[in-house]
Amino acid sequence: MNMAVSGGLILNSSILLDNFLQGVQSRAFRIAQIATGNSEDALDLVQDAMFKLVEKYADREEQEWTPLFYRILHSRINDWHRRNTVRNRHRSWFSNTDEDGEDPIQTAPDPYGRSPESETETNESMDKLQIALEGLPARQQQAFLLRAWEGLDVRQTATAMACAEGSVKTHYSRAIHSLRAQLGEHWP
Repeated sequence: MNMAVSGGLILNSSILLDNFLQGVQSRAFRIAQIATGNSEDALDLVQDAMFKLVEKYADREEQEWTPLFYRILHSRINDWHRRNTVRNRHRSWFSNTDEDGEDPIQTAPDPYGRSPESETETNESMDKLQIALEGLPARQQQAFLLRAWEGLDVRQTATAMACAEGSVKTHYSRAIHSLRAQLGEHWP
């Protein structure tokens, strides 16, 4: 009977971990996409972070998964930036302008029936936000996305970023000020 109880706990933990990963995957992909500017690399980074979370931290408490996952993801993003810096230094003759086809999500009709003018206005605002986010220094970008987009508190963000809570507050504040200055009327 002890084996049955243990098996049930493992199954329950596996289901919780699967639900966590399903819930976080699209937001994590977007974070990685903003950080890398490339959908394929972003997908690879998110998958790698998910595998590492399952491999190393599946036995941790459920409330620890979010900061651990984002710490892993941002570590992978930093590694990606380092590798690309080295690659680009030695392969400057290659251009890094891979243009993918149209995004099916972007071209899908609006299920809520918004007007084309409203849709255009929203798209322009989102484009400006993405450009502004991509222009932020990496730590400010990370702090902003974890706090504003993921809704992590200061302590969780500090754990995810592997820094002090005061650093999170500083990076987040600087990101907010920079975004407000850049976005002007597009800022909500």
